[in-house]
Amino acid sequence: MTSRRVQKAAEAVREVVSMAILADLKDPRVQGVTVTYVEVSPDMRVAKVHVSIMGDEAAQRLCLHGLRSSAGFLQQKISKRIDTRYTPRVQFELDLGVKRSIAIAKMLGEVLPEEPDPEPSPVDEANLD
Repeated sequence: MTSRRVQKAAEAVREVVSMAILADLKDPRVQGVTVTYVEVSPDMRVAKVHVSIMGDEAAQRLCLHGLRSSAGFLQQKISKRIDTRYTPRVQFELDLGVKRSIAIAKMLGEVLPEEPDPEPSPVDEANLD
């Protein structure tokens, strides 16, 4: 069970990193990134930032490399926002949850039979006139 303090720090890190990626990073490799959630260690020395990246696998690897290169810059932004003894060291991890849910929905669409269009009831037909 994580403490309230750690949860608040994780939320603050998520906000800072999301806004910095959106507004401050000028790296052309970093595009189509969404910060899904952040895990902060109990001692608040490490922050694992889980990101969802749009595109194929090569684009995801390239973007992740760009994010890892900008970790120091993002840590600086975090240190200005949260007042703690240690600034959490930022680690980026690819979150495949969104991609997996899209793939599962696609598979289910292929497997499940299509629902027939509901036939209009006699009351609906009377209202059409």
